[in-house]
Amino acid sequence: MKPSTPRWWYRRDRGHAPVARFLLQPLSWIWAAVTARRIARTTPVDPGAAVISVGNLTVGGSGKTPVAREILRLLRARGVETQALSRGYGGWLEGPTRVDPTVHSAADVGDEPLLLARDAPAWVARDRVAGARAAAASGAQVLVLDDGHQNPALKKTISLIVVDGETRGDEWPFGDGSVFPAGPMREPLQAGLARADAVVILAPADADRIDGDLVALFGTLPVFVARLVPAEAPPDGPQLGFAGIAKPWKVERALTAAGCDLVDFAPFPDHAAFRQEDLRFLADRAETLGAGLVTTEKDWVRLPPEWRDRVRAWPVAARFEDEAGFAAFLSERIAAYSSSR
Repeated sequence: MKPSTPRWWYRRDRGHAPVARFLLQPLSWIWAAVTARRIARTTPVDPGAAVISVGNLTVGGSGKTPVAREILRLLRARGVETQALSRGYGGWLEGPTRVDPTVHSAADVGDEPLLLARDAPAWVARDRVAGARAAAASGAQVLVLDDGHQNPALKKTISLIVVDGETRGDEWPFGDGSVFPAGPMREPLQAGLARADAVVILAPADADRIDGDLVALFGTLPVFVARLVPAEAPPDGPQLGFAGIAKPWKVERALTAAGCDLVDFAPFPDHAAFRQEDLRFLADRAETLGAGLVTTEKDWVRLPPEWRDRVRAWPVAARFEDEAGFAAFLSERIAAYSSSR
């Protein structure tokens, strides 16, 4: 289980930074140096299928998985045999293993691969090269690599950076640019962008516009805008919401914006393994408030089976504003890869 994401990471004004940021700065320099060295010293492998890397530059909460699911949907709808590949964070299986939602649990393969497997064949593998080769051998023409921007093992046909477009007030997706653990960055901004082919800004459904200052950061890189939209209406009546994702406050905002009568909300650490005492507390609290229980799909798949009938999963999906343009961008790069082999 990952720790909770500090809100101060996303303040771009250094004047409001806690002392912790300055104390952690030396560790940030080490983290950035190790990441850069690993990338520079690795020779990427072509697994025999086009690889679309869906990554980000921050530690979490940008919306990679909804974007990966949408890419799977778009390409498979066009007749391209597209499969997903994930490290399987939170699961114990090392793989390569094809995920079977009827057999595997989040404890086996992680929560994100279970979601991806609802849309297409999905694989988990600690060794990304072995996993990619297994998927290619099974017939995959294209692999959607979930969270692979800082992993140089595979030769990428397309490297996408997903950016959180939900910026409000002093909040900023890259904070003040500090690298983990002093800030949210996995590597310095320009270093990460130098390996990217395009940027996907994922904004909430109710955002009227995308921050121009944010778009300007990406220079000449193509920028595609997607919206995180409800796949269905939130449940009726009063609801107690909870979420164990990198930025749980985004779920609270999204439920409220979608019209949910949210009477309380409980945040948990990212990838939280819900204990029986946690769930009993939530159920007792909901009963006191005369409310139902609602959470994200990603959290719902981590619930013990006996609790799933008592909690409503609220699904959301990424939808591109220029779907045809984005699909054409993908198809052009995939065709160039195929013709070069």
